[in-house]
Amino acid sequence: MNREDEYGFEKIIEVYDQKTGMQGVCVIHNTARGPGKGGMRMVPDVTKEEVMGLARAMTWKNAMADLPFGGAKSGIRADPRKMTPLQKEDIMRAFARKIKDVIPGEYIAGPDMNTTEKEMAQFADECGTMKACTGKPACVGGLPHELGSTGFGVAISTKVAVKHMGKDLNGMTVAIEGFGNVGTFAMKFLEEYGAKVVAVSDSKGTIYEKTGLKYADLMKIKAEKGTVTAAKGEKLDAAKLFELPVDILIPGARPDVIHKGNVEHVKAKIVSEAANLPAKYEIEQVLMKKGVVVLPDFVANAGGVISSYCETMGWDSKTMFKVVEDKIATNTKIMLEQAKEHDTRKAAMEIAKGRVREAMEMRGWWRK
Repeated sequence: MNREDEYGFEKIIEVYDQKTGMQGVCVIHNTARGPGKGGMRMVPDVTKEEVMGLARAMTWKNAMADLPFGGAKSGIRADPRKMTPLQKEDIMRAFARKIKDVIPGEYIAGPDMNTTEKEMAQFADECGTMKACTGKPACVGGLPHELGSTGFGVAISTKVAVKHMGKDLNGMTVAIEGFGNVGTFAMKFLEEYGAKVVAVSDSKGTIYEKTGLKYADLMKIKAEKGTVTAAKGEKLDAAKLFELPVDILIPGARPDVIHKGNVEHVKAKIVSEAANLPAKYEIEQVLMKKGVVVLPDFVANAGGVISSYCETMGWDSKTMFKVVEDKIATNTKIMLEQAKEHDTRKAAMEIAKGRVREAMEMRGWWRK
């Protein structure tokens, strides 16, 4: 049995397909507010425990975003680097066949690590309904994450926090870890709002330019040279980005990048978590006690799942960006106003759990 507490887990479905060798797991944590929503990752070392943790996190993320979704996640144990596109498709379709009984009533999938709009189209096709997942290509009615909804949401959450502090975003300095889908769009929109991005990192290191970097220039350099470190500026180790003298720090790639070894060296006054779990809660508490405003991952980076909701409603990209802006701005503001002693994560969790608990009470799942 995998009951954790009164919230879940509802179902853990482990599957194996003899023909393709596919191994996978689908975890549905809580569906009180609606079908479980969460991405589908394909990595060679995925574990049931990892997917369980991610499913639980999606319950709180969807509730905090105030969406009619519960929390779920799935993982396929496979290495896409060691297979052809056809083999990858066979794996995706095998997984779809094994879990289609819970699609889309209890689980709606989406893209995650090593899965894209193409795999989402294949998954939906195998399930026999386009409602099986979100993040599908636009040609089949989808709103692919390549539109930049997550990075846009991070920029909006940051903008709201700056205003809450009584400051002006115009001219504030920013350092961004990661220049993938999230980091690039976070930079694009923050630049449009007047912020000055002075440092960006990727797998090759950090580029630091006090006078400011330009989004268009970095995109061109990354495409041509394969790394942002080829841009004009001071080249530093990737880890040095977290210690730079900036106003806003955006960890946007890996987990646990702010830790015991560097937390005391963080100089930023706002840490906007674009990545999932870039710091453990106890590390966030160290930052908060120093007066740093931490925008937790499941608040700041909820743009992707809000975009997913818009896709299920059949809305276009213009409407999606408006909904992302409204929801993230509102929820960031509510969280900041309710946070005591700067503990934003605790405040956000209380809000999210309260919303799930209300739905459970209404459905008769929660007995006082």
